[in-house]
Amino acid sequence: MKIAVLSSHTPSLFWFRIDMMKSFLSRGHEVYALGNEPEADWAVKFSDLGITYRQIDVQRNGTNPVKDLKSIGSIKSVLAEIMPDKIFTYQAKTVIYGTIAANRLGIEEVYPLIAGLGSLYLKDDIKTKGIRSILMCEYKYSMRKCPAAFFQNSDDEQTFRKKKVIKKQKVVLLHGSGVNLEKFTVQPMPKTFAFLCISRLIRDKGVYEYLEACRKIKAIHPEVRCLLVGPFDTNPSSLKKEELQQFVDDEIIEYFGEQSDVVPYLAQSSVYVLPSYREGTPKTVLEAMACGRAVITTDAPGCRETVDHKANGLLVSVKDVDSIVKAMEYMIAHPDEMNRMAKLGRKKAEEVFDVNKVNATICETMGL
Repeated sequence: MKIAVLSSHTPSLFWFRIDMMKSFLSRGHEVYALGNEPEADWAVKFSDLGITYRQIDVQRNGTNPVKDLKSIGSIKSVLAEIMPDKIFTYQAKTVIYGTIAANRLGIEEVYPLIAGLGSLYLKDDIKTKGIRSILMCEYKYSMRKCPAAFFQNSDDEQTFRKKKVIKKQKVVLLHGSGVNLEKFTVQPMPKTFAFLCISRLIRDKGVYEYLEACRKIKAIHPEVRCLLVGPFDTNPSSLKKEELQQFVDDEIIEYFGEQSDVVPYLAQSSVYVLPSYREGTPKTVLEAMACGRAVITTDAPGCRETVDHKANGLLVSVKDVDSIVKAMEYMIAHPDEMNRMAKLGRKKAEEVFDVNKVNATICETMGL
């Protein structure tokens, strides 16, 4: 069969869904990846793996209805050329507009993944509430014919049930995107104690709180390293370069930019920190666990699915710098506990978050 995988962010397709697409290929299917970036930049990278890449005109951000209608037309045009038997789609715009485009072509076997509801569920001002209501109506309309829907945490599933977006569809709860346990293996602990955060540099990921927590912990433990990996972003809440530079100049943060391979940075870390406000299921946390690292993350939707408090890590309060600092201090003061948590993290990665198990569930649900 022909399987199309849709995303509004091509790098996400390549880095987060490549194992899933490989599992489709291993079952003898033809796979197409549809994303927002130019074919000239990505076609060869995908074709080297046996996947055909096509560009679609869709933007991750923005609420311009004219551009969104254009997105439906663009997706429909590409799908009409391919005419896939089944579609896997994720991220809001490609779930909604991709499903609408597919339905117009008579393709009803569309399997959406709700991998987090994002910043629209972090604010309650009138404008945000209005956009949220429109979005839920769009989800409800677009997903009405879908045979099944995937979720990465129960909070998002309950939101969709409460809003009656999902009724007859089969609902499958996935353990995130999974983690490749052959690529992410247990790394020896570094000689110098270090904290690491890997994230797009936006407010919703808790990057500001991480920076301030690092400033406080460095004042107490100047010998500790604080590492940051990840790209700047076009999101309005993105950290500005001059803001980060202050922390670099003050020798609070060691910043390494965006990296295609994060294992060397996980190897330099002792503890992984992600103070995100809300997630689907954070893939970087799963990768840290697989590399044998204890985790500090927030007691927030998506994040709390990854950490059993005081077992494989510590849960902290959202937007609470002091809570993060307290957890950091605990890890520094209790290395034996930290190592125990690290081992339990790897065990949980193997038992729950193995990418092969996640992909097997996706394939079974899609009838592949």
